[in-house]
Amino acid sequence: MLPVSVLDLSPVGIGSSIAESFHNSVVLAQNAEALGYKRIWFAEHHNMPGIASAATSVLLCHIGHHTQHIRIGAGGIMLPNHAPLAIAEQFGTLNTLFGDRIDLGLGRAPGSDPTTIRAMRRHHHLHEEEHFADEVVDMLNYFDNPGHSHVQAIPGVGTHIPIWILGSSTYGANLAAHLGLPYAFASHFAPQLLPQALYLYRQNFKPSKHLAKPYVMLAVNVIIADSHEEAQYHFSSLQQAFLNTRRGIHTQIPKPIENIQAIWSESEKLSVMHSLSCSFIGTTETVQMQLDLFRKEYQPDELIITQLIHDQNIRLHTLHQFKTLNLD
Repeated sequence: MLPVSVLDLSPVGIGSSIAESFHNSVVLAQNAEALGYKRIWFAEHHNMPGIASAATSVLLCHIGHHTQHIRIGAGGIMLPNHAPLAIAEQFGTLNTLFGDRIDLGLGRAPGSDPTTIRAMRRHHHLHEEEHFADEVVDMLNYFDNPGHSHVQAIPGVGTHIPIWILGSSTYGANLAAHLGLPYAFASHFAPQLLPQALYLYRQNFKPSKHLAKPYVMLAVNVIIADSHEEAQYHFSSLQQAFLNTRRGIHTQIPKPIENIQAIWSESEKLSVMHSLSCSFIGTTETVQMQLDLFRKEYQPDELIITQLIHDQNIRLHTLHQFKTLNLD
């Protein structure tokens, strides 16, 4: 059976608060655990009014205290924003608190705009991302058995926390293949290079002590409702969020609208829908068909579903209905 996980950004809808978003994330995680989802991840974003998961490791601690066995992790930590040792200590702490159910996905992008990037770093260099590969190796070493290094992650050393490489380009695919690590592709918002990235990762994969063969997790947007029209209505929140980003407008997650066609141009529609092409929207029957086609084309080892939408009830409904699909 295909493993399925959940990606949550703790969305903040217009008219709600960040405290409500954290409560909603706890409820979502508890439902995911009860339904048998494999893991729930949270992602680091900054200066985005509609996303409350910026302090990712702190939020994971909160989620860990309200769940029992579902894997919890970052999907991901944007490593250029941080000292690798500090991240190793944070996730080593999470591992100590919650046992062997912690994942750490690492991304090369900063996860925000240039002004915010400068605010994130005391000593910003334009090409810090070029050191990403070396810093991933540092992270692996921090979680390894005690060695001869004078610098160790305490907590962290000896925990062997699984590290994933995240990506939306061929860079991450090649790095994950070279290091023999699992690979998660951000197809839910940047599907353009998905076929090329999967080919490179699978072709160039080198078995390691971390992983014997390639393992790919693909992210998709999912909304399941009682009718196609209702699903499309709730999908309009995500469409508006992407449209606003393209227009340079930063808001909380918009409320759904009846007629999305009335607010965008044809070129804007093409741009947004291209970014959201890996989205399963509809009833259980139509989503099953979309899922089957996606699996046949890309053959993922695992899916991670996300619903960056306004309505918490639809998020929970989607979570429940997706697990009724044929995943064999």
